[in-house]
Amino acid sequence: MSALPVNVQPAQFMAQLRAEAAIEPSPVHTGEVKKETQIIAIYGKGGIGKSFTLANLSYMMAQQGKKVLLIGCDPKSDTTSLLFGGRACPTIIETSSKKKLAGEAVAIGDVCFKRDGVYAMELGGPEVGRGCGGRGIIHGFELLEKLGFHEWGFDYVLLDFLGDVVCGGFGLPIARDMCQKVIVVASNDLQSLYVANNVCSAVEYFRKLGGNVGVAGMVINRDDGTGEAMAFAEAVGIPVLSVIPADDDIRRKSASYEIIGRPDSVWGPMFAQLAENVGSSSPVRPKPMTQDGLLGLFSAASVGRDVVLEPATQFDMCGKTENTRPTLEVVYDEV
Repeated sequence: MSALPVNVQPAQFMAQLRAEAAIEPSPVHTGEVKKETQIIAIYGKGGIGKSFTLANLSYMMAQQGKKVLLIGCDPKSDTTSLLFGGRACPTIIETSSKKKLAGEAVAIGDVCFKRDGVYAMELGGPEVGRGCGGRGIIHGFELLEKLGFHEWGFDYVLLDFLGDVVCGGFGLPIARDMCQKVIVVASNDLQSLYVANNVCSAVEYFRKLGGNVGVAGMVINRDDGTGEAMAFAEAVGIPVLSVIPADDDIRRKSASYEIIGRPDSVWGPMFAQLAENVGSSSPVRPKPMTQDGLLGLFSAASVGRDVVLEPATQFDMCGKTENTRPTLEVVYDEV
């Protein structure tokens, strides 16, 4: 906000501020991404399949000759578990704490690991009740910057973010323009679409503040054919990049930490097309839905739109009729 200049009256200053606030931000970039490295933040509800999608997507990109860095930004630290066959990856926050106590500096080899051309790391987070996950994300990225994050030569950097946590650290890529575009992963259920809509709202909010991040599209995971996610994408104006079916073969292989995004896999063409769509998709400015509009994607029976809100009474709360008690306020007679 501008400071009040000398010799300017408050009324004039307020008029100046209103004029500045009335200026519309420039439209979101919708052309081809020009930066050499595409940094893409992927958001979605916990358990919706972001890590599954990203592990297979990053693997396929590497097989296509791309240099890919996958960064897990979820306190559960499970983004890379599928990529590494179920093995836990040392997190940046945990490693940083241990190195600090030992008086040592963190090196790339302490926190970044690779498999078949995919480079991966986990930011990590505090245990339950022992800190703020969002602060952990911020600390992790501060350390990445010290390690030269902005100088690394990758074709793609994929950031796996939890979408149903609203504290500031999880909105870092959008708030600070740390990525060029956002992708949401959702399914045909209300909660995952609520999270997707919330992410779209965050993108729009920071656009109004001068941000440049747009939404490049949606991946529909575990699609059962009911169509709510497809209808949501159409309503907010974002493309669908891939539809991953609710298939038992996918479920079994993922449960056993098997990568299915291989060129020779039966699911290879699906992830090859997803990789192509992710790389070529242009970020757009979404049109977030209202809560009623979001509920309208589902049948009344499934979301309770036929329910009438009945106000509670004092008798409901205490089992007796409310007694009107005299006020304890002291009222003085006028002199």
